[in-house]
Amino acid sequence: MSRRSAAATRRRDRRSAFAAVVVLALAACGSGDGPAADTTGTATEPTEPIAAPAGDGSAAPPADTAGEPVDGTTPADTSGVDDGGGDTGDGTTGGTDADPGFAALGPPTGEPLVIGMVNTEGTPGLDFPEMRTDTDLAVDYLNAHGGMGGRPITIEHCASNGSPETSQACAQELSGKGVEFVLLGLDLFPGYDTFEASGIPVFGALPILPGDYSADALFLTGGNATTMAAMVALARDHVGASTVGIISADNPGANGSEAALTGALDKAGIAHRSVKGGDNETDAGFQGLIREANEGDPDLLVSLYSDAGCIGAMRGRVSLGIATPVVSTAICGSAEVIDVVGDDALGWYFVGVGTDLSTPAADVFGEIIEPAYGDLATASLGVGALGITQVMTLAIVANDIAEAGGAVTGEAIHERLATATDLRNFPNGTPLACGLSATYPSVCSFHFPIGEYEAGGTIRTVPGFEAVSVVDFLP
Repeated sequence: MSRRSAAATRRRDRRSAFAAVVVLALAACGSGDGPAADTTGTATEPTEPIAAPAGDGSAAPPADTAGEPVDGTTPADTSGVDDGGGDTGDGTTGGTDADPGFAALGPPTGEPLVIGMVNTEGTPGLDFPEMRTDTDLAVDYLNAHGGMGGRPITIEHCASNGSPETSQACAQELSGKGVEFVLLGLDLFPGYDTFEASGIPVFGALPILPGDYSADALFLTGGNATTMAAMVALARDHVGASTVGIISADNPGANGSEAALTGALDKAGIAHRSVKGGDNETDAGFQGLIREANEGDPDLLVSLYSDAGCIGAMRGRVSLGIATPVVSTAICGSAEVIDVVGDDALGWYFVGVGTDLSTPAADVFGEIIEPAYGDLATASLGVGALGITQVMTLAIVANDIAEAGGAVTGEAIHERLATATDLRNFPNGTPLACGLSATYPSVCSFHFPIGEYEAGGTIRTVPGFEAVSVVDFLP
């Protein structure tokens, strides 16, 4: 392979690694097959029969009704949101291939911009140092390429241990340091009231607990709620499903994901049945889960397992000769899974993964992580990718403000992100529209690509699902 081809492959791998992390990154830590109580063995009994959907109980509309209201509800007004082409907010036009413009910028020379970050570290099961270290990689890159709107960045870190007390202590510490805004890594109990009292804007990588969705903050990804809604969009508008079978582990993380999924299914009028298994299952256990979930011939299966659970579920379905299609998160579409299962992944869809594309933004992402990860980026990249996308997206907003002649401050960045309809997330280029959903006012991202595995190891974007909006499927 030529150097050029190898480099292009690495860039594509990094883009795929990013997508697989951003979608349900936290679920990988707390839902599929993590270090919870060892319940290895055969599948448990189904927790419920096929449930009639909440509401009027009407069947799901057929697959050709994409874009129509769900069960008489009023679609969200997305008329002002740029979901393809147009000004990206970074001085360029176009879709996901727009150049964010960082590479051409030299070191910033303006007044330093002091920002804060709260992240959870040092507690078993709640230890995410890569969110901090990878955020620092993005800050280092920006300090060599324009900063934020021409201002060099100084970042103050504070670690929580996963308790409300330590999160509050971090909020007080950073408020006392006079930071212009705060980034939330993976912080379970952010000190929103303290930041608000100090007039400090808060940006988050993703909402974790229910209160985050209505907090005084702006989250650049939507967490479980939006990911599960994307699965339902696929179920209704591509598969034409009227019934769905679900497999998941029985732990708090998985149960939260399942609740978000079933709420979206109910809203779409799709009946569902859940089967719960252990955090760690044998091959026989996964076969049992798949067999139970497939009873009654549902139109679609959903697997909420991750990592090794993806492999077990894929192999279990093939061993049983079941042809029912399956949708899961991007974690199951990662290279670590596909390299193991190969064409056992036929019939699987993945939310958050599409056709690999080499873009200027993806190249910048590769440059950011190169110093720490080198060519091992695909295998090594963890939840820290969320930190990178957060910082780089805010930098695009800041550069946009500076280009328009405005003063780049934490408040100005917050105001621009909260109100603009022409911004896009880095590096995927999906539209940002904070407050688009009244039920989830802190969430800014409601669009996902959805990909399908093809023979030979390729994942291709499902036509029409390059950036599907999930707003009308949110419960």
